[in-house]
Amino acid sequence: MMEGINAKYVSQKISKTRWRPVSSSSLQQPDIFATGSWDNENNKISIWSIGENGISGLDDEFEGDPQLVCEHKHNGDVLDLQFLDQDRIVTASSTGAVIIFRHHHNSQTLSVSQLWERAHHYPCDNAPCTGIVCNSPEIVTVGEDGRIILFRADQEGVLRTIENADSSTIHDVTFLRTTEILTVNSIGQLKIWDFRQQGNEPSQILSLTGDRVPLHCVDRHPNQQHIVATGGQDGMLCIWDVRQGNMPFSLMEAHSAEMWEVHFHPSNPDHLFSCSEDGSLLHWETSSNSDTPSFLQGGRNTSIVSRSAIAPAGGNQSLISSWLTGDSSKGRLETTHMLPSQTLSVNSLDVLGQCLVCGTDGEAIYVNKRVPI
Repeated sequence: MMEGINAKYVSQKISKTRWRPVSSSSLQQPDIFATGSWDNENNKISIWSIGENGISGLDDEFEGDPQLVCEHKHNGDVLDLQFLDQDRIVTASSTGAVIIFRHHHNSQTLSVSQLWERAHHYPCDNAPCTGIVCNSPEIVTVGEDGRIILFRADQEGVLRTIENADSSTIHDVTFLRTTEILTVNSIGQLKIWDFRQQGNEPSQILSLTGDRVPLHCVDRHPNQQHIVATGGQDGMLCIWDVRQGNMPFSLMEAHSAEMWEVHFHPSNPDHLFSCSEDGSLLHWETSSNSDTPSFLQGGRNTSIVSRSAIAPAGGNQSLISSWLTGDSSKGRLETTHMLPSQTLSVNSLDVLGQCLVCGTDGEAIYVNKRVPI
């Protein structure tokens, strides 16, 4: 095993893993995460702890080994899972349902607090709900039926539905701004939607010319909302600047099979992580050409100043993300394999602070509490 990685075998295929958010004011590392399963006879949503409190003192349990806190049966495969806040988790089901579970910290139990059955559907059948993004109290879901649905937690109805948003499956969704979302679909398109507009048309469409390779995942740069990363069926990692035309800024051969998830590190976005059907989990790091550490080049979390953007001392430094610094960046991208050996498909990953968690079809959860960020 690679140093710092704990593997937990859980006798179910894990489709999704997410850290519970930690309050931004505290410097603590995350210690609770949730998982969802798929392709099992009975699927579940589970809460795990890597906190020291969870250790039962048995000799064969390592410090930091994930301990099951509680679980709840889940109708259908868990196709997406997001924390709405510290207590609530939203799941997307293959049955088309959108479900909010509440984690009761006192009793360490989970219960269903809200359920929208068949939110996604065809005329005569359920349509899997494929993706969720939350900006509490708002929840946006997308599905195989090409619908985009806007919910509000604690409201029973649906706030808004964009019918026929897509003629193909929408695989993933992210917020660009509080009123704008970006979706990716099975014919290689990115579409931007503005909820302030009444119609059912996207405000912008971007795509890989002529390829029509299905895109499975998208993530937005935490500081620079115009930068997004996508991954698709061909295993390519694409970085896009949605302000610039409708082509990706850069394409990188990342994986040898479908890329299932891509995530920028939420507080240090020069680091990015991707996972794939090929059994690999990659850590991408952009580094500047100069020896000056990036924190001296533009303050905390502000990425790296490109050569052309460095102003004379005392002048205004215009900050350019290190993901958009042109051809020279190819030499500055380091990739590291994060898992000890090729496993079955790595379906999901999440990273917060120095902690990384991922889930696999090999019925294992891997946790690394010392990610070099």
